[in-house]
Amino acid sequence: MKPRPDHGETTYKGSGRLVGRKALVTGGDSGIGRAAVIAFAREGADVAINYLPVEESDAWEVVELIRAEGRKAVAILGDIRDENFCSRLVANAVRELNGLDILVNNAAMQAAQPSIVDLTSEQFDSIF
Repeated sequence: MKPRPDHGETTYKGSGRLVGRKALVTGGDSGIGRAAVIAFAREGADVAINYLPVEESDAWEVVELIRAEGRKAVAILGDIRDENFCSRLVANAVRELNGLDILVNNAAMQAAQPSIVDLTSEQFDSIF
């Protein structure tokens, strides 16, 4: 995105409200998910994120932000449109974080177009 949004990387200051908690955020690599992950880590939570292959570099940026806060970070690649994967995602997060207290179902698709009438049927179906 241009300009690059502020997800709290330099502005959000935590106060320890989630110390000892464990969170899973789908779509935690960008947008609202990324902002939630940064906030959770700065509040003291360990965080697992889920992401798609095309978002690999963003996911690892977020992992580094979590680790910079001294928290455990887990990145789990996969598509939540696959129900079997969803079961594995939660199981992996529980195993890697030693429990789970918070779940944020945030993953979504977006397609930038000048107008909604410019969306293709495929884009519309993936977004809505």
